[in-house]
Amino acid sequence: MSVAHADDADDYSRPTGESYHAEKALPSGDFYTGQWRDNLPHGHGKYLWTDGCMYVGEWCRGKTMGKGRFSWPSGATYEGDFKNGYMDGKGTYIDSSGDLYRGSWVMNLRHGQGTKSYVNGDCYDGEWRRGLQDGHGRYQWKNENHYIGQWKNALMNGNGTMIWSNGNRYDGSWEDGAPKGNGTFRWSDGSFYVGVWSKDPKEQNGTYYPSTSSGNFDWQPQQVFYADLSECVVSTCQRIPVLPSQKMPVWYGSSEQSSSGNRTKNSERPRRRSVDGRVSNGEMELRNNGSGYLQLDDNAESNRSSLGPLRIQPAKKQGQTISKGHKNYELMLNLQLGIRHSVGRPAPATSLDLKASAFDPKEKLWTKFPSEGSKYTPPHQSCEFKWKDYCPVVFRTLRKLFSVDAADYMLSICGNDALRELSSPGKSGSFFYLTNDDRYMIKTMKKAETKVLIRMLPAYYNHVRACENTLVTKFFGLHCVKLTGTAQKKVRFVIMGNLFCTGHSIHRRFDLKGSSHGRLTTKPESEIDPNTTLKDLDLNFAFRLQKNWFQEFCRQVDRDCEFLEQERIMDYSLLVGLHFREAAFKDSATPTSGARTPTGNSDGGNARLSRGEMDRFLLDASKLASIKLGINMPARVERTVRRSDCENQLVGDPTGEFYDVILYFGVIDILQDYDISKKLEHAYKSMQYDPTSISAVDPKQYARRFRDFIFRVFVEEDT
Repeated sequence: MSVAHADDADDYSRPTGESYHAEKALPSGDFYTGQWRDNLPHGHGKYLWTDGCMYVGEWCRGKTMGKGRFSWPSGATYEGDFKNGYMDGKGTYIDSSGDLYRGSWVMNLRHGQGTKSYVNGDCYDGEWRRGLQDGHGRYQWKNENHYIGQWKNALMNGNGTMIWSNGNRYDGSWEDGAPKGNGTFRWSDGSFYVGVWSKDPKEQNGTYYPSTSSGNFDWQPQQVFYADLSECVVSTCQRIPVLPSQKMPVWYGSSEQSSSGNRTKNSERPRRRSVDGRVSNGEMELRNNGSGYLQLDDNAESNRSSLGPLRIQPAKKQGQTISKGHKNYELMLNLQLGIRHSVGRPAPATSLDLKASAFDPKEKLWTKFPSEGSKYTPPHQSCEFKWKDYCPVVFRTLRKLFSVDAADYMLSICGNDALRELSSPGKSGSFFYLTNDDRYMIKTMKKAETKVLIRMLPAYYNHVRACENTLVTKFFGLHCVKLTGTAQKKVRFVIMGNLFCTGHSIHRRFDLKGSSHGRLTTKPESEIDPNTTLKDLDLNFAFRLQKNWFQEFCRQVDRDCEFLEQERIMDYSLLVGLHFREAAFKDSATPTSGARTPTGNSDGGNARLSRGEMDRFLLDASKLASIKLGINMPARVERTVRRSDCENQLVGDPTGEFYDVILYFGVIDILQDYDISKKLEHAYKSMQYDPTSISAVDPKQYARRFRDFIFRVFVEEDT
């Protein structure tokens, strides 16, 4: 990343908006030649970096935009579409080894349809996702063996067919690059083997059918894993050395119109709006203003936005640690003992194709935990209790489907660290607990909610299995603790994934339903902090997603709402968390004392960070590979304001103030069915308020209103 001071007296003698050819030798040693307008590259131009990188192509207001060619000193080249500095659209990349990729790109990553030709003679043609083979595709090896079928994370996964050059073939299920599940292996002579496949010989089970009486009866299925597939190794993609977006210069000294229509002085730098609502010079400095809020300073000069500052408080860890003496300390011990027993209990390997009996509401296991221990349970310091597992096979398979490692799961919930209880129960009266590593959330359940989850479990399982990017809550276990003695108290709870388990601080969080009645936070503004969940009428942003992600988002919201509507579920919401990227380094544990300003000067503990440096830190290849729908998604938000004459205006008017953010979002609270109590609530409130403004409405109407609202606050990025 270079800093380009493009001050040129000639610029100030030309009318605003006029393009001309220019040659700019920059202080960094870089060189630009091409079309120039308003003190920025605009049109066709060439940029040469001192390290040997070069870009030739189209520019738009200082950013690579349109068709272009980027080359690296190693000999690697990319030729195709650029967008806001990223390889984005259709393009061809040839790395230094000679491997060639031709196809779709999204933010520097292969994403969409594309073909990869490897220098060793292999070739892949199919779908890509976040830089890896993912979806349907065909891979052909140099020796003419080839695979056609489903992929996941660059491995054969799902249904697919492998055909060897000698005529043998396997048709069936795959997992992590090898046959797993039901499948058939056929020989060119007509013989075949049908059964359940696994790398573990104990799980392998099937029948061999020879074509003649002299068939190969000594053949063992494990030969497929250790002989037939030994040469079918999928080649990896060479990492792009430096991303073009990391090389884009930050242009200082661009011209700007004043209110009278004249240009600013030559010494002034372009201003941009920062996270706190002020206007800054292009360099920025994060510091604490003494009140606990993070704000961005713009050197000595700043102008307040007419909307006032957007203050960002440092995020604090949620909840109170449950230590000895806490009223729920024994309940926590019971929970941890039960989870350790359930997850650690030996169980046969399960296929993803579950039998209907696994979902039977009667499918539950009771285990007694006496304090002195038993044949199956350890001694413990808590009171005696009973433990119930609901549909254990289903939830074990769900954890497998969600790629949850059993050992990590137990360590998160049952390790040495205590759980944390959130400060107050939810509106339903349920209590929430977080694991110390923030990966899992535990919610106490009413009996009615438990029944709803068990009732919808078959449809839920099929939905999350069919929709890899589903936004609905991930459930990992459903349990019950029954205390013995006179109390006979039952506590039911469900274990879910925590949407905001991330290294990024969540600076704003919104719970959005698309209704207006009661959807305003009652806290005074002085008490609102990053852990406060704001509501529909508090929303003051529109979320702008890149085109491919926006299209996938719309498809998934439609599918999730259709599923919830079919299950007669309502009152769910979209939980959205925002991490403001300009506050990233202040929140980071990375020391800032050694960070450098764009001019190369150290600035003690207050690091001045350019936009390009933040892009490099937050959007490098390793982090981009972790982006999923609703998880770790770079985006822009536009600040909005509501009209004072419209009290229940759900979506505010745009202001033109944009902030770079990382988004996290998902659909939560999906266990409220439209029962008699909700029907009565709807009838009662409809007599007092506008029926369209209340939450309790028919699931079909709720889904339609929810979608309409979400598709107004989430929009496609313009550029």
